[in-house]
Amino acid sequence: MTQYLPPNLLALFAPRDPIPYLPPTEKLPHEKTQGTYTGVSQYLNLFEDPKDTPPPTRVETREERIERKRREKAEQVAYKLEQDIALWSIHSAVVRQY
Repeated sequence: MTQYLPPNLLALFAPRDPIPYLPPTEKLPHEKTQGTYTGVSQYLNLFEDPKDTPPPTRVETREERIERKRREKAEQVAYKLEQDIALWSIHSAVVRQY
């Protein structure tokens, strides 16, 4: 069917130039020499002794943090309520009402 197309449309279906060959930049994986593996025993003396390390610090969990904040908020509300009760007088409440 494409043979009946006009030349301007037929040019759209023309094959491109072949891709030029480039030699590989490095050796193939099976041709590469693998590095030799060594142990870590030569580096063990660089580690610190577990006896000398300080004990890990304990971090509060999410539930503990939520409970602590709830407790602090309740203490603040109770303190504010105490202060408001101490400052309250019946005369000032009656005057504000009228």
